[in-house]
This record gives sequence, C-alpha cells and structure tokens, in this order.
Amino acid sequence: MQMKTASVAAVSASVGLNRHKGKTKVLKFKAENGRPITLDDETLEDVEPFTYLGSIIDEQGGSDADVKARIGKARTAFLQLKNIWN
Repeated sequence: MQMKTASVAAVSASVGLNRHKGKTKVLKFKAENGRPITLDDETLEDVEPFTYLGSIIDEQGGSDADVKARIGKARTAFLQLKNIWN
C-alpha cells in the first residue's frame, strides 16, 4: 500500500495536482500488516468507517452500516411528509 501511495503521489505531482495531507486518510481493508502509510514523510491517519459520497465504507467491506443509515434517512424524510398529509 505504501508503494501505491507513493506512486499516486508522484503521478499527481507530475500533472500539477496537490494532495492535502491533513485531509488524506487511510482505510485498511482486510490488511495483514499494521505498518503506517506515509506521504512525504508524514504518517497518514488510519480511520475506521467513514462516509464517502453518501455511502458508509468500513474495514470489513460490508454494507450493514450503510443500509441502516440510508433506511434511517428515508424514515426521517417519510415522517416529515406525515405533517403534509394531516
């Protein structure tokens, strides 16, 4: 994963793209080694589940949390319609 991160950083720099190290996070999916990932000699933050484009992504690759969150949002929207119908 470190090699891929370095490769992406090199290609990004070659076309003028800058990465914000403070916003760059690492989610290890079924990873066996626990070594930290670095970018320009700074260790990137490891995260547990996070939300990306409205979907919850976790380290197991499951969708349980995402489905529950989406059902909760739909329920909230539906209950707001109740005021319109009464």
